[in-house]
Amino acid sequence: MLSGDVMRAVASEPRLRILAWLKEPEAHFPPQVDGDLVADGVCSLHIASRLGMTQPSATGHLKILERAGLIRGRRIKQWVFYQRDEEGIAALKRAIEEEL
Repeated sequence: MLSGDVMRAVASEPRLRILAWLKEPEAHFPPQVDGDLVADGVCSLHIASRLGMTQPSATGHLKILERAGLIRGRRIKQWVFYQRDEEGIAALKRAIEEEL
C-alpha cells in the first residue's frame, strides 16, 4: 500500500530531480569542503543551488522526501547532508508493482 507521504513525495518534479541527482551525486554536484558526496551525502545548500531556489524552499522538498523514507539526512557541523535511502526506494518500487 502506498502511503500519502510517499505519493506526495514523488508527485513533484523538483523532488524527482533530487532523487535522480542523489543517485549519482558526483556527476551532479561540485566537491564539498565538508563531507564526501557519496559517503556522507550532498549538502542542502548545493541541492538548493542546483534547484535554483532558496534554501528554505529546497529544505521543504528535502523534508518531504525524508518523511517518505526516500532520503536520509545527516548533520555535519552546521549543515545537513542528504543521500538516497535505497531500501526505502526499493520498497516504493515494490509497492508500485503490487498496486499496478
